[in-house]
Amino acid sequence: MPSQRSINEAERLVGAKLGGTPVRAGRMAAVANIYRAASAVRQHLENSVLRGSDLTWTAFVVLWVVWVWGESETRRVAEEAGISKGTLTGVSRTLESRGLLRRVDHPTDGRLVLLALTPEGEEFMQRVFPAFNEEESFVTAQLSDAECEILADGLRRVVLQVEEHGEDRRRSLLNGGEPAPRRSGRRPRG
Repeated sequence: MPSQRSINEAERLVGAKLGGTPVRAGRMAAVANIYRAASAVRQHLENSVLRGSDLTWTAFVVLWVVWVWGESETRRVAEEAGISKGTLTGVSRTLESRGLLRRVDHPTDGRLVLLALTPEGEEFMQRVFPAFNEEESFVTAQLSDAECEILADGLRRVVLQVEEHGEDRRRSLLNGGEPAPRRSGRRPRG
């Protein structure tokens, strides 16, 4: 885990690398630290409260989404969890095999599948969420309640910016074209 010194040093080094290139350093630092914070929190929660339940962050988020919203279409669960439908398929099968989640055919559209917690899944969330929330309190302990509210509000506005304007921005950056398919990073064999 990087120390505050290494975070500050990384920001200084980026500035040196960019030289005279004009950048919005505060905005760059905000986005970099959103990523750093998300990674640190995710790793902490997976290695603490979720480890004892043998759950990944993604599996917990899927359970949480279905717990909060109730029985939901898979596409909505994937969207709320911030994962692809393909990822959701694998996660939901694992959770189903553990008896925490069940797949239900949609009552009016045979092409759709709904996800719902089983009674065991409901009991699991009632038991695990308080421990999860304790760790949320731990990772935000250096912030006051007012600072947590300000942070949460700012992050909501970041999410809304991307949700409301991201697609138009992507189209503009791509001159109206579609993004190229994602690649694994491996070079094609040739």
